[in-house]
Amino acid sequence: MQWPTHDVANQVPDLPDCNLFTTDQALVDAVRRDAGWHEHDLIRSGAELGTCAMRDIAAQANHHLPELHTHDRVGNRIDAVEFHSAWHQLLAMQRRENLQALPWSEPRDGAHLARTAGYFLQAQLESGSLCPITMTFAAIPLLQKEPALFGELEAKLFSREHDARDLPIAQKRSIMIGMGMTEKQGGSDVRSNTTHARAIDGSGRCAPYLLTGHKWFFSVPTCDAHLVLAQADDGLSCFFVPRWRPDGVKNTVLIQRLKDKLGNRSNASGEVEFHDAWGVMVGEEGRGIPTIIDMANRTRLDCVIGSAGLMRHALVQAIHHARHRSAFGRLLAEQALMQNVLADLALESEAATHLMLRLARAVDASCDLMNDNALECAWRRILTPAAKFWICKRAIEFCGECMEVWGGNGYVEEAPMARMLREAPVNSIWEGSGNVMCLDVLRAIAREPEGFSLLLQDFSNRAAAHDGLRAMTDNLRKMLTMSPSEMQARRIAQQLALVAQGCLMLQYAPASSADVFIASRSDAASGRVFGTLPVMNNETLQQILQRAWPATA
Repeated sequence: MQWPTHDVANQVPDLPDCNLFTTDQALVDAVRRDAGWHEHDLIRSGAELGTCAMRDIAAQANHHLPELHTHDRVGNRIDAVEFHSAWHQLLAMQRRENLQALPWSEPRDGAHLARTAGYFLQAQLESGSLCPITMTFAAIPLLQKEPALFGELEAKLFSREHDARDLPIAQKRSIMIGMGMTEKQGGSDVRSNTTHARAIDGSGRCAPYLLTGHKWFFSVPTCDAHLVLAQADDGLSCFFVPRWRPDGVKNTVLIQRLKDKLGNRSNASGEVEFHDAWGVMVGEEGRGIPTIIDMANRTRLDCVIGSAGLMRHALVQAIHHARHRSAFGRLLAEQALMQNVLADLALESEAATHLMLRLARAVDASCDLMNDNALECAWRRILTPAAKFWICKRAIEFCGECMEVWGGNGYVEEAPMARMLREAPVNSIWEGSGNVMCLDVLRAIAREPEGFSLLLQDFSNRAAAHDGLRAMTDNLRKMLTMSPSEMQARRIAQQLALVAQGCLMLQYAPASSADVFIASRSDAASGRVFGTLPVMNNETLQQILQRAWPATA
């Protein structure tokens, strides 16, 4: 029997099916400018990723967590991790879109921007499954420097098929590569690593070694191989450590346990021990950090993309909620203060998207061997750590604000907001936390004085006709008048990111949107919390919100 006590009313329906690509005007414009050849694929992918069915798959992958099985029924060591079928569905989609290899397997103008756009769409759906995609993508240019090894792996790395089977590399149709750097005692200070490698047949580059030690964070421990740092005779070196040895026996990389993480829960992060694990040295002996740092640097841009993707989806969910939920006799979206909050969030999201895409263009430019462009190098080397610091930090507060738009309904796990908020901090921590990024900014400025000078001049040229942006640029120059100290590193990185975003908004966003963004980000009283935009006319306000998420979507 039923005992009705009330009618269910004023509850917001789930976000309907939508195309994540075609409803994002800033993204569409950028792709058409720089990678129009990929637009059709992004339209198709955006439609698939925007369905309720795909959002359910993403939720399942995070509800059914990976399970570690160290032994089989009769006691044999197997070190297997069981993932839910939803995880494999997500990886199959990402491989089909070639997110693990697109610029390497199909090098052409705009390839990195095209891949960035595709990754950005996937990041709006689910983040954990992107971790092995990122690591594989970042490992490819490192492995390409080892011709013999890469010759064995190339087809499997470039494959658009997801092969979940736990088999030796030679028997698989496709493979994924992970990385293992941090240990209990060091964290980001990898120079303190104690894992050691013993040569067994010759020594140095391409020679086989046996590794003994541990790793404290070993993402996706069932990847087909990991790039690992260990101490060789001449210092810290990089090794390719496969899951299976060449003789067909499973390598002695023993998974001790899986981390119980705040977010990124669909993805398994393990603690492992090496018991004479077999590996091959890649790069020069004693040059492990320079060898693997290129891989780490490439993952940092993916952190920026992932955080921008989280912000975009959180924004869409917030606007959708406000347009359907009433309070005090009016829809939330019709109330002035809520409009200020939503418009502020919309501008923040678009600025993050523009900076993400600009960095991808800089990477594309760096792939042009005939064009040694110091300005583009400065964008890539100086702005990438600044963007990782700023955008990944902003994503945490951003997702919290979007949850607050939902009120109590956003604070429950059945709604999408809780997972996004739990997901947000990882990109700020992974591959270099905030302090590490800001110190990298200072080091990059010192190492690239010509490029940084060109970057500042580029900012000044773009800001010349805009009083607010010119003031922000002048402020950045004042910060750098004297040799910047470590204590000021965060202020400098923050101002650098804001000036870059202001220039990009002025270049690519509607003029009214750029004006409001710059006015708020140059005002110390604004930007501390969302919803503190200066007073603007209703036409500008509605234009910002409609551009962010069309009311007809």
